[in-house]
Parts: sequence; C-alpha cells; structure tokens
Amino acid sequence: MKSFESPLPEHRAELLEARRNLKMARSAHAYVRDNTVRFYEWLTTSSARKLPVGPAVWICGDCHVGNLGPVADSKGDVDIQIRDLDQTVIGNPAHDLIRLGLSLATAARGSDLPGVVTAHIMEALVEGYERALDTDIDDEKNPVAPPSPETVKFTMKRALGRRWKHLAEERIEDIEPKALHGEKFWALSKAEKQEIKALFSTEAVRRLITQIKSRPDDAAVRVIDAAYRIKGCSSLGRLRYSVLARIDHQDHDHSGLCLVDIKEALHAAAPRAKNAGMPKA
Repeated sequence: MKSFESPLPEHRAELLEARRNLKMARSAHAYVRDNTVRFYEWLTTSSARKLPVGPAVWICGDCHVGNLGPVADSKGDVDIQIRDLDQTVIGNPAHDLIRLGLSLATAARGSDLPGVVTAHIMEALVEGYERALDTDIDDEKNPVAPPSPETVKFTMKRALGRRWKHLAEERIEDIEPKALHGEKFWALSKAEKQEIKALFSTEAVRRLITQIKSRPDDAAVRVIDAAYRIKGCSSLGRLRYSVLARIDHQDHDHSGLCLVDIKEALHAAAPRAKNAGMPKA
C-alpha cells in the first residue's frame, strides 16, 4: 500500500477548502452543522425576528449534536457537556435551543425518518430543557438534578472505559506513538515547528499540561512531534495543530504521553447580548 505523502504547507488552503465544500455538500445536516455564520444570518431576517429573548447567559453559540459529548475535568471526572466553545458568548439562550433543534431536525430528515419522528424529537428537546432547569431548590447548596436518560448513561459508560490506547488507535495508529503521521496529520513548516516548541517551553503551557491527571507541578514537558491536524469541517482552513508531548517525572507513575490540540481562535459569529461584559482573553 502506498504511504501517504503530506502536502506542502503552502498548498494547504486550497486543499482544505475543497475538502470542506465536499463535506458540506453531502447532506443538509452537514451543511447546517458546519455553517454557523449562515445560521446567524438567517436569524437576522424578518422571519426570525420574533424569537424569545431569555436572560443574558453564557451560551455555546454553536450548539449542534456534534458539539455535545463526554468531557473529563482535571480530576478525571466525566460528564456530558458542550465540548466546543469557539462560538461561546454571553447571549440569548434561545439561540442554542434553535441551533440544536435545527441540527436534530436535519439529521432526522437525512435519515429518511417521517415527519412525526422529527416532531417527537423537538418535543423531547423542550421537555429535556425544562427538566434540566427543574432542580430541587430546597437545598440551594446541593440542588438535586433530574435523572439522566438511558442514552446519556450508555454514553457515559463507554466514555469511562476509554483509555490512552483507544485514543492512540483511533487518531495516531500506534499505541506507543513516536510521531504523528498519516492522512489526518500533515507535515509542518520549519517556522511552525519552531513556534510550537517555543510555546511548549513556556511555564504557562507546562503548568496547564501537568494539571491533566493531577501530575506533579515540577514535571517536565517536552515535545516529541507536532503536525497540522485535519479535523472537523467548519474549522478546515483554520490553524489547527496536534502536539504529541511527553511528561517526565522522577516518579514514573506520573510520567506518560499527552496529545494536545491547538486551534486558532476567531471572533464568534454568535451575537452577544447588549452591554454584556465579555472578557478580553
């Protein structure tokens, strides 16, 4: 089998744009999911101006089904959360509900499900949102959350069984990886390699990485390899890198590998609430 030959960095933009257009053309769901800007353009039209306005709170801004899933915190605790914050702003929570509802409806349509199924999905969305807000207010310090649906419990069970070898097998094709290579990892320019090494030599990044699995603060972090990562659809063409790093410590139980994803940040397309005090960084 012929090995994959990574394209030159100067040819990335053209290749990624073509790949993005191809992905979006596959289905209505793919187009809706990966075109956040167009979604908010539609919301500004006259037909969408009668939206309810909720309290100004932090919203995902791009709340579709692909951006929901299991996420672990620094202590290793896992929960189903929003896992993409590119469009996060202080805004109208109705935007998240409409975005998620549209994503679910187009997914159902793309699966040739009857209209009545789509209606039931929308009803379940609203009911679930209401139940999530209906916590036990008798104990303000420890509110009782409603029970999780069976689908969420199943997803959580699978997530809790995930280990490093599963990540390596899916993304790196090597349980004990020494380099990032393949169709999802493209070669970097010399300047990109230098910038990434400089970034990972900073104290801020070292402390951030050692927080994973609560590793010792004095653990050393070194870059093994880095590559331009091909991931998603709407983000294709934006700067995105994967860095394979090793954490070294005299206590070998705290040593190991770490895969870090670096993604270019852009201005959110989601409209923020008027007079909202958004942080600068």
